[in-house]
Amino acid sequence: MPLSYSAAAAAAPSPLAARSRGLLRRPPRSSPVVVRCKKIDQLRAVNGIPPYAPVSNRSLLSPVTLPIIRDANIKNDTRLRIFSGTANPSLSQEIASYLGLELGKINIKRFADGEIYVQLQESVRGCDVFLVQPTCPPANENLMELLIMIDACRRASAKNITAVIPYFGYARADRKSQGRESIAAKLVANMITEAGANRVLVCDLHSSQAMGYFDIPVDHVYGQPVILDYLASKTICSDDLVVVSPDVGGVARARAFAKKLSDAPLAIVDKRRHGHNVMNLIGDVRGKVAVMMDDMIDTAGTIAKGAELLHQEGAREVYACCTHAVFSPPAIERLSSGLFQEVIITNTIPLKEDKSFPQLTILSVANLLGETIWRVHDDCSVSTK
Repeated sequence: MPLSYSAAAAAAPSPLAARSRGLLRRPPRSSPVVVRCKKIDQLRAVNGIPPYAPVSNRSLLSPVTLPIIRDANIKNDTRLRIFSGTANPSLSQEIASYLGLELGKINIKRFADGEIYVQLQESVRGCDVFLVQPTCPPANENLMELLIMIDACRRASAKNITAVIPYFGYARADRKSQGRESIAAKLVANMITEAGANRVLVCDLHSSQAMGYFDIPVDHVYGQPVILDYLASKTICSDDLVVVSPDVGGVARARAFAKKLSDAPLAIVDKRRHGHNVMNLIGDVRGKVAVMMDDMIDTAGTIAKGAELLHQEGAREVYACCTHAVFSPPAIERLSSGLFQEVIITNTIPLKEDKSFPQLTILSVANLLGETIWRVHDDCSVSTK
């Protein structure tokens, strides 16, 4: 009697048991495996258009290349980008001209409530970006603008962001001279680092130890070579020169300057405060051309009183040299009073026309900063040694 389906299924050995008994054998590997598919309905026309398969005239063996989408406005020869803030656009333009580039397109504006808006108007993805922005007066606005520019570049996927700060504000707040004081230089360094800068390029810090406040690489350049080249072009006998430090704190800077200026002798103005200021001169300036060297001139009180002392001690002429011309009132009145034969400054800080006077000479540090930017971009040594 034939077994029913259910009985036959129950009596049949399991696949695992049948395989162990040798009842089921795998087909040889060379045997083809045939898979039968169900028949489906014919493709129907859609909107009156018969179905079709796209056919390309490209050979199936030829490689397929994806189309390259490239913005025609982006230069392909360099990944170097220079952007300028609103603090010193003329210096930024000179730097870009030295490098043979155009300034990057950026939109910076201020809202009615004083907030700052920054938008990059070109791609910086994967680029080496340099932001030129001194934190000169108004220091707080220019500093905040620099931080927002750094943040915009970081969010635009720039590869490297270098903050080029020709004049570093708050540099004088580098230590605690009294109790319960802040060290604002360290705070500003932390803010620049946290904003997203990868490197900082500064010119003539008030004190070199401020470089240690940054947790990122710092390239520190000096404006002395620019001033030295200018003084070398003047017809001043090297035997008549003497370099004068306007205070004791600038002795190291003045000594380095004198060494490069034909190894000229050094004099120091020693100012002591005992109820009233007492100024003494260390060194001989009688009958000589005195060159007073400092990193910055703010109100010009110290350097003007030093020049009066030099004239009293018999100096023939007095030159005032500095890198950063802050020129807070009443600096112009003091510098143009006839104490100085010439006042030599650089353009790290833009100078308004109403602050100009006949004895003033402005030198440009654009070539110095431009060469440093190119060496940093090209991974070359910044120092000349």
